[in-house]
Amino acid sequence: MDQPRSAAEGETLAHGRIADTAGSRAGFRAEDRFEDRFDDEDYPAYSMGAAAEMLGVSPAFLRALGAAKLIEPKRSSGGHRRYSRYQLRLAARARELVDQGTPVEAACRIIILEDQLAEALRINNARDRPAGH
Repeated sequence: MDQPRSAAEGETLAHGRIADTAGSRAGFRAEDRFEDRFDDEDYPAYSMGAAAEMLGVSPAFLRALGAAKLIEPKRSSGGHRRYSRYQLRLAARARELVDQGTPVEAACRIIILEDQLAEALRINNARDRPAGH
C-alpha cells in the first residue's frame, strides 16, 4: 500500500503518491474495506467544493494545480473530481507559496522538487542504516 512519492519516476505528485504523483485508489470499489478508508491518505474522499472550502481557495485554483501536474484528482463514477488528504496537503502547500507571491506553475515545480528531495533523502537514510535496525 506504500506507494512511491517521487515524481522522479515519471509520475506527477498526485497519482502514485506524488504522484499514482502521485497510488491513489482508482475509484470506489465494493471490495475496499470501509474501515481502511479512514486511514488511507490516498482515498479520494473530498469533492472539489469541499476541498476548495477546506483550503480557502476557488475550484479554479484546484483545476490550475491539476493543469500544472501537481495533483490529479480521481473521478467519481459521475465524473466529478475527488481529492485525497495527501492531495489536499499538496494543494495547501501550493496555496502558501502562491500567497507569498510565487506564480502557480513555479509553486507546483517547487513542491515537486521538495517531494523528490524528501524521497531521495528517505532512500539514502534507509540505505545507510545497518540491516536489522
